[in-house]
Amino acid sequence: MLNRRRMLALAAAALLAPSDAARAAAAELKVGVLTFGTVDWELAVIRHLGLDRAAGLQVDSLKLASNDAGRIAFLGGSVDTIVSDLLWAARMRGEGRDIVFLPFSSTEGALMVPASSPIKSVADLSGKRIGVAGGALDKSWLLLQAFARKQAGLDLAMAATPAYGAPPLLSQKLESGELDAALLYWNFCARLEAKGFRRLIGADGMTKAFGIEGSIAFIGYVFDRSRVGFDPAVIEGFAGISRSAKRALASEGAIWNVVRPLMQAGDDTAFEVLKRNFIAGIPSRPVADEQADATRLYAVLAELGGEKLVGKTKALPDGLYWKSA
Repeated sequence: MLNRRRMLALAAAALLAPSDAARAAAAELKVGVLTFGTVDWELAVIRHLGLDRAAGLQVDSLKLASNDAGRIAFLGGSVDTIVSDLLWAARMRGEGRDIVFLPFSSTEGALMVPASSPIKSVADLSGKRIGVAGGALDKSWLLLQAFARKQAGLDLAMAATPAYGAPPLLSQKLESGELDAALLYWNFCARLEAKGFRRLIGADGMTKAFGIEGSIAFIGYVFDRSRVGFDPAVIEGFAGISRSAKRALASEGAIWNVVRPLMQAGDDTAFEVLKRNFIAGIPSRPVADEQADATRLYAVLAELGGEKLVGKTKALPDGLYWKSA
C-alpha cells in the first residue's frame, strides 16, 4: 500500500545484502482487478517481463467481483488503484478527493445483435428487449439513449425494455434469444463477434454524433494523492511500466502466449478479435487532446445523467489527468 510501509522498507534496506535490499525497498502497489476484466492481461505482462521489479515496485493484485466492489475497495484503502470510469473519477475529484486518472484503454463497448436480426438501426429498437451492462446510469446506455433521440426521435427508456445485469449473464441471454440486443463491454462484444454476432453501433460511433472526433479512454487507473505516504514517484513509475507493457503487447506477438490463458478466448478466432481490439484501444493521444475531447463529452453526459450521474461536478475537474514528468 502507499503508506508508511514504504518508509520502513527503505530504512530496513540498509541492513540487508544488495539483492535483498532492492526487494525490501520496492514500493508496494496493490491493484484491484475484476474477475472478467482485462487489467490482468497487462499485469501478467508486467510480471513476466519483470517491469515492476526494474522500476522498484512490487505490484500485487486483488480479485474483485464487480465495479462497485472495486470502488469500495479503493475508497476504503484495500487497494491502491483500480481501473475505473472517467465519470466516476471526475465525480470523486469534484467532491474533494485528490483523484488522478491514468488512461488505460479507449476501446469501448457496443450494442450487439444476432447476425440474422432484423434490427438494422436504432430506430428498430422500439419494442425490443435490450440488455444493458453497468446499470441505468452506465455512460454507454446514456449515450445510446441520446443517440437514438438525436437520430430517430426515439425515447429508448420508454420505447424499449432495458434489462440491467452483469456482462456474462447478458451475453448468455443474447445468445439464447432471451434478449434482442445487448449493450456490453468491449471484451464481451469481441467474443460475440467471433461467434458471428454483429455490432449495431459502438460507443465511438455514438460520440461522433456529438462532435467528438478523437478516441477517448473512458477507463483508466485511478489514484488518490491525498493518502498518507503518497509518493508521486510510485504513480510515475507505474505509468511507465504500464506504457512498456502496452508497447510489448502491441509489437511482440509472442508475449500474447502469456496473456492467452487469462482471456477466456475459447478458440483462435475469438483470441484474434480480442487481441486486435485490445491493441486498438491502447492510448496514444497527447493528454491535452484527450482531455479537451473528454471535457466536451462530459458536458453532454452530465446533462443527460444529471446529478445522479455526476453529483455536483457539472464540468470535468481541473487536474484530473495524471501528467507524466
